[in-house]
Amino acid sequence: MKTCERVSKEPSDKEQLDLSELREILGEHKDHTGALIPVLQEAQKQYGYLSQDILETIAGDLGLPLSQVYGVVTFYSQFRLQPHGENIIRVCHGTACHVSGAQEITAAVEKKLGIKSGGTTKDRKFTLETVACLGCCSLAPLMMIDDETYGRLTSQKATKIVRKIKRESRR
Repeated sequence: MKTCERVSKEPSDKEQLDLSELREILGEHKDHTGALIPVLQEAQKQYGYLSQDILETIAGDLGLPLSQVYGVVTFYSQFRLQPHGENIIRVCHGTACHVSGAQEITAAVEKKLGIKSGGTTKDRKFTLETVACLGCCSLAPLMMIDDETYGRLTSQKATKIVRKIKRESRR
């Protein structure tokens, strides 16, 4: 479950967000009832995630309490409070994958990337997520990297795939 503590703190000098696009998004929705979710969706599409600055700006411009904006963002899994990597790795933990070794797959990928599930590598190349089901039970255990599905995995196969994707992402 996401909590307010996971919201990214102030961006560093080199990451300072340009909120001009957000102001345009807000301007388009300013007088619409129920604008919060569409504004959050468009802001996340523009910036990749919803930072503290973005949430505060949205709350202020829409005249909503910040707690209400946080409530919506933390309720819906579509919203991200931290930047995601260029490559999203999703390890299935549905029933078929769970009984076929999903924990071992996740542990191997965590070790290879040096992050825990839910984290993003420092270079922002990879984000690792565990998901409830990817809908490919006949391929259990499996993971997806971006839109590519990898099934019938072992820890060794998963590590080899991640190593290959890491090499390709350096090019």
